Amino acid sequence: MPEHSLSPLAEIFVYTCVGLSILLGLLNTRVNSLKVSVLNRWARWFGVSFGAAFLVFDAGWLNRPFWVIGAIFFLGWLLVETVYTWLAISALSKSTISLFPRFSENTTGEEWPAQKKLIEIKDWLKSKGFVRSKALLADVGHGINIRSTVFQSEDNKTRFQILFVPQHNGDIGFCFSFASETKAGERFVTDNLYMPYGGFYPDKWQIVRKPWTRDAAKLYKLHQKRISKAELAEYEIDPIDDLNQQQRELEQINLKQGFLFEPQYQEEHGRITWEGRYRVWKEVWLLNYFGISMV
Repeated sequence: MPEHSLSPLAEIFVYTCVGLSILLGLLNTRVNSLKVSVLNRWARWFGVSFGAAFLVFDAGWLNRPFWVIGAIFFLGWLLVETVYTWLAISALSKSTISLFPRFSENTTGEEWPAQKKLIEIKDWLKSKGFVRSKALLADVGHGINIRSTVFQSEDNKTRFQILFVPQHNGDIGFCFSFASETKAGERFVTDNLYMPYGGFYPDKWQIVRKPWTRDAAKLYKLHQKRISKAELAEYEIDPIDDLNQQQRELEQINLKQGFLFEPQYQEEHGRITWEGRYRVWKEVWLLNYFGISMV
């Protein structure tokens, strides 16, 4: 066997990694799926690392075993993506994109995308007695608008909110949450948000985040289990006022906890502190490669 040649098993491994990277990359541009996104990132990591290692090994540019070269490129990709993510977070910190956007009533006429899965969710909500309360719009800046619709249960003790998030491939992603409040002021939230947050929540907020759960019925069942022994209060405040009040509360708690710089320092340093940027970076990694939130 030539000095710079791989065993048949190693070659199959390399070709499989590269092939899966290409196939999952194409699939990821066509579907909005957390499972596909996570698998695509792992496949790209392995495909780029060992594909590049194969080229270097085959050309004889490094006098090292193939698996050693592969490990070098594997760690190199980790470094590159870490730097890229950190720079992206720094750019976000210094941008005009709203970190805690305020909601207003959606009067555009565009509310509920005509996707099969979304129509099924809407029908399920009706079957459970949820009634549409209000269509909302959040302008986060740079021409990006997040549409949302709020539904309320028959007993007015649980609210369902769905967020429609524009994707880079032109598709519309969505995530949703169930929320209830107790008479003592505690807020129970059960959601499947897959967008990185990294910040802090008030002590009275009990958050459970399940990014892998795309079934509204399963998430609702979990939420009902969580609130089964709680003494709930009825919602009387308008959804827009309630959500904007929550956003103000989140902004204040993150200033207090050191996730955000004080306003007088934001022009010079950006809005997110170094500790805050680390928290966002960590959650980006957990979501991208494991589909896990820090909550």
